[in-house]
Amino acid sequence: MSAAAIDAGSLPAPSVAVNPWLIAIVVALASFMEVLDTTIANVALPYIAGGMGVSEDEASWVVTSYLVSNAIILTASSFLAKMLGRKTFFLICLGIFTVSSILCGFAPNLNALLLFRILQGLGGGGMVPVAQSILADAFPPAKRGQAFAVFGIAVVVAPVVGPTLGGWLSDNLSWHWCFLINAPVGLFAMVAIAAVLREPAKAADQKQDNSFDFIGFALVATFLGALEVTLDRGLEDDWFGSSFIVASAAICAAAFVLMIPWEMTRRNPMIDLRMVATRQFGASFLVMLATGAILLATTQFLPQLVQQDFGYTATWAGLVLSPGGMVTMLMMFVVGRLAARVQPKYLIIVGALVIAASMYSMTNVYGDLGFWYMARSRMLIGVGLPLIFIPIMTASYDGIPAGKTDQASALINAARNTGGSIGVALVSNVLTHRQQFHQSRLVEQVTPSSPQYQDTLHQVTDFFVAQGNALAQAHQQAIQWIGQQVQTQASFLSYMDAFWVLMLIALSAIPLALTLRKVKLGGAAPVGH
Repeated sequence: MSAAAIDAGSLPAPSVAVNPWLIAIVVALASFMEVLDTTIANVALPYIAGGMGVSEDEASWVVTSYLVSNAIILTASSFLAKMLGRKTFFLICLGIFTVSSILCGFAPNLNALLLFRILQGLGGGGMVPVAQSILADAFPPAKRGQAFAVFGIAVVVAPVVGPTLGGWLSDNLSWHWCFLINAPVGLFAMVAIAAVLREPAKAADQKQDNSFDFIGFALVATFLGALEVTLDRGLEDDWFGSSFIVASAAICAAAFVLMIPWEMTRRNPMIDLRMVATRQFGASFLVMLATGAILLATTQFLPQLVQQDFGYTATWAGLVLSPGGMVTMLMMFVVGRLAARVQPKYLIIVGALVIAASMYSMTNVYGDLGFWYMARSRMLIGVGLPLIFIPIMTASYDGIPAGKTDQASALINAARNTGGSIGVALVSNVLTHRQQFHQSRLVEQVTPSSPQYQDTLHQVTDFFVAQGNALAQAHQQAIQWIGQQVQTQASFLSYMDAFWVLMLIALSAIPLALTLRKVKLGGAAPVGH
């Protein structure tokens, strides 16, 4: 039974003599591990492709399959937690996630790995939304804001740690350890949760409205699953030039069109779409979409930038994100206290401005930038994300009836996941198409008859001759070097465009935040699973 379905003021204090921070750490650890797996495999894809003898395009399904299954199970998590009991459901999800992680590490081929990744996504998808309810029962109302700061660390920092950890494991051990590392953590979390966690007191109306909306679930799952496939595979498969992407997009659109009237007319729908149409929750939903887009897009493309154009290894590319992760962890606790004193709308505005400033600083990217310039940019994002994440959780539940907060939680988590996929797809397209545009414009200026080209060619040729190369060889090396410089500059210009887009996404949160109404501060943090 969701703690959110019970009035926060009527919840009894936990009956077990266990430090609530121990419960928070164990639950957050399990959530951290699940969210980590959305990004840890990204940098390992070349290793997976090489180890299994497949192309990187085929290996990229390792990421897609996890995201799709994760999105599908998300909307059913509240019903399953009510039916099985929150502790039991959480342990089942954690067990499936841990076992499937081990199977992923020992997968003999790509087909088996994809199957185990689907199971891993199904197990992990139910853990994060349920974790909010567990934290709500473990803490008294006055300290729930700080408890959700711990939860925020798991959700926001894990995608940052993923590339760092995945890069180090792939470089120094093997890609198998990107999955096997979950085994000891998962087993420890299962034992700890089984020992310290208790089911909450059952509400009198627990058995009411417990029918499962199978058709609604099928429509929502089809819509989200097809949307994830379309967004994640679109660029690789040439978008609507591919019959597969056309079919996936058509299925997504059809499920969406059928889902709206069905869910709007159900007494107990799988998701209550009327909430998204309200000013408060609708604005919060859109802000969380933007937050997810910025979080995952910067996490994926900043390491890609330094690897592609600055020659960083996978490990060092991940380390660029590490200082930002430390800042995020510290800021979570700071914002957890601020959220009890400052209206969410103002914190969100400040966070959006900080993130926009970080993205603006990256629009001046060029070849001589050092490690700490990139790291400082990520640290600014680490300041801004908590200023949005925790307040939006508070604002999104304001005015939501107690019986609907579980659906609100599922929708907010779906917004974060879907926003991440939209952000990655959007930035991928900006980089691809703008790099082609800039390269074509730059090539127009590189004409052999121009004095500037001839002067550069002679200088570079003289440089290679001074290195001991024959004149003819040095001449060819100079031409190749000029071509590489054109490609590098086109890449830098495309990343500048991408950071402009992310800056605009961050700024879009400001007018949305201004539409939020004031919420009561200092009380129980609104919760849901």
